[in-house]
Amino acid sequence: MPRPVSRPSTRGDMLRLIREDGVATRTELGRITGLSRPAVATRVADLIARGLVVERADGPSTGGRPPARLGFNAAGGTVLVANLGQSRGQLAVCDLAGSIIARADGPPAEASPGRTLPRLLDHWASLLASSGIDAATVRGVGLGVPDAVEHVAGRWDAVEIGPPVSDRFGVPAYLDNEVNAAALGEHQAHPCVDDLLFVKVSTGIGAGLIAGGRIQRGALGAAGEIGHVPVPSTVDAPCRCGNVNCVEAIAGGTALLARSGAADLSGLAALARSGDPATVALLRDAGRRIGEVVATAVNLLNPAVVVLGGDLVGADEPLIAGLREVVYQRSTALATRTLRIEPSRLGETAGLTGCAAMVLDRILAPETIDAT
Repeated sequence: MPRPVSRPSTRGDMLRLIREDGVATRTELGRITGLSRPAVATRVADLIARGLVVERADGPSTGGRPPARLGFNAAGGTVLVANLGQSRGQLAVCDLAGSIIARADGPPAEASPGRTLPRLLDHWASLLASSGIDAATVRGVGLGVPDAVEHVAGRWDAVEIGPPVSDRFGVPAYLDNEVNAAALGEHQAHPCVDDLLFVKVSTGIGAGLIAGGRIQRGALGAAGEIGHVPVPSTVDAPCRCGNVNCVEAIAGGTALLARSGAADLSGLAALARSGDPATVALLRDAGRRIGEVVATAVNLLNPAVVVLGGDLVGADEPLIAGLREVVYQRSTALATRTLRIEPSRLGETAGLTGCAAMVLDRILAPETIDAT
């Protein structure tokens, strides 16, 4: 059912009703908003002129002007997105519905954001050119990085991403932690779930939380750092954060590589898929250790689904099995009564999809449409 709109309704309100609620006729828009037919017509005409709404014939005419329906125009622009991990990066061009049009590998996040960002801008420009997409169609940019970020300020470390993006493409830019971005993407793939915990197990370990249908970043953007929750260990394991025995230092990808002798995470995953007993045991134990932390999160947050992603999740069922074993054993009966623990539905594109959602929620918000 369409949400109520304050009167007088604006162009941005009209776009929200068409885009999110599927309102498809001027008559219905008038009924919901209480606006006159000329006022509705003026607002709809403006949205059509901006390329945000299209009008299509709806069946054969029985005489006179053919009936028409309004629809959101996903092809009315593009957004540039990138999700940068510690070891590799991805970038893409998406339409206004968040669907990926073109995709390529990108640079990983370097220690210096000031060096990474110029390279990323060049990669985006090359992807647009190679895909035959006009840079003038770009309406916004979204970036996920492997660090806690000042989300509101748009700063990655001490670097503001807005000015360089605006200088290059003339559009606004939005920034978030890469795991939050992936959580947003998985939320798109679970449309009926309002409470979701996304856990990424790769070089490091992190989490993104959707509660009440909204991403939760915390007071300063540092929410979700479950990789730095300590777990019991017989031998102290130093962590990159400066503490010891964080679950990331014991069960993260870097720690597992050191214990397995595999060259990289893809090699470790291949050994697990082949059924190598030592690797299977290693990953199952890692899943149990991560499960100790996730069990606490389940008791505290009561998500409907825990989604597992990252380079060590998917084909490596031992890790998921170990995590499930501990979570269902240690979390409360009520918190696990209907809890689902499952691998990512989007795989490595979750972060890209989430970055697109982050941008589109802002550039297509009613207040943004009205301001422009």
